[in-house]
Amino acid sequence: MDKRITIYTIAEDLGLAPGTISKIINNKGNVSTETREAVLDYIKRIGYVPSSSARMLKSKRTYTIGVIFSEDMKIGLEQAFFSSILQNFKNYAENKGYELSFIVRKLGKNKMSYYEWCLNKRVDGVYIVVGDYQDKELLELVNSKIPCVSTDMIVDNLHTVISDNAQGIKLALEYIKNELKLKKVAMISGPTRSKAFKERIDYFNNNYKKYELEKTDLIIADGFGFTTGYNSAIELLDKNNNPEVIIASSDDIALGILKAIFDRGFNVPDDIQVIGFDDIAFAKHFTPPLTTIRQDRKKLGERAAKDLISHIENDIFHSKEIVTIPVELIERKTTKKK
Repeated sequence: MDKRITIYTIAEDLGLAPGTISKIINNKGNVSTETREAVLDYIKRIGYVPSSSARMLKSKRTYTIGVIFSEDMKIGLEQAFFSSILQNFKNYAENKGYELSFIVRKLGKNKMSYYEWCLNKRVDGVYIVVGDYQDKELLELVNSKIPCVSTDMIVDNLHTVISDNAQGIKLALEYIKNELKLKKVAMISGPTRSKAFKERIDYFNNNYKKYELEKTDLIIADGFGFTTGYNSAIELLDKNNNPEVIIASSDDIALGILKAIFDRGFNVPDDIQVIGFDDIAFAKHFTPPLTTIRQDRKKLGERAAKDLISHIENDIFHSKEIVTIPVELIERKTTKKK
């Protein structure tokens, strides 16, 4: 073609209004299915790729959201729970026309703070998937004029979407008392640098007596995954305190606990019962399938994306709102009612 392809040339070729072409490309407005399909088919055939530059110039935005997995937390993308939330966040954001860019402290030989990298990449907002709420560089970013949201951190000036952690441990303790009819309970958790873990530990510590339970152990480890759960459970079992049930602060930790129990020659659930927290995809496929507290990962990711985009588009830089998403107990084979 001799002429540069634009929505105006497409409109001229198809005998439609430029506004109609724009609505179809941006998936907005009321356009008949027949017209929409015809335009999209034509665009595909001629190889037209919509340019975002005009939208960027008009709005003075880059339509880019920065994503932070805090390196100091020793969590990678392979961590099932947080990666699932991120995927749901990504799906929602991309449907709204935003792309994601990972923000790190060091890239090659270049080292900058999170805030400096965000300025360098010109992101419109930042999603802190998980982070240390005592990290000064994260706090610098949160207190800047870049809108931020998290599904883990709870600090001043940060909008947080998080599961109801207290409700989750409450459901577990009620279940142990009323359904399992057990008395001796232990808890194995990841580090309190994670606000979610801290909330779960605090509710357990402050309320187990209310349910007439005996705390045999509370182990707070420095990791988040399977190995943490395994090593902590070996430590716990070697003390011979004989808990009847172990609450894990995450499913990844719970799966490590199950392996340790089997390696020490005990049976689950006949000798020791286990309750996890998250309901990751693998929890129901493990042997035996894991009883756990289910977090709504889809709702967490989508709500975080929705709120961040709203803050970006309405120039809201700081928010102290904490949105809590309800959880539920999922009963499987690592527990057994009496």
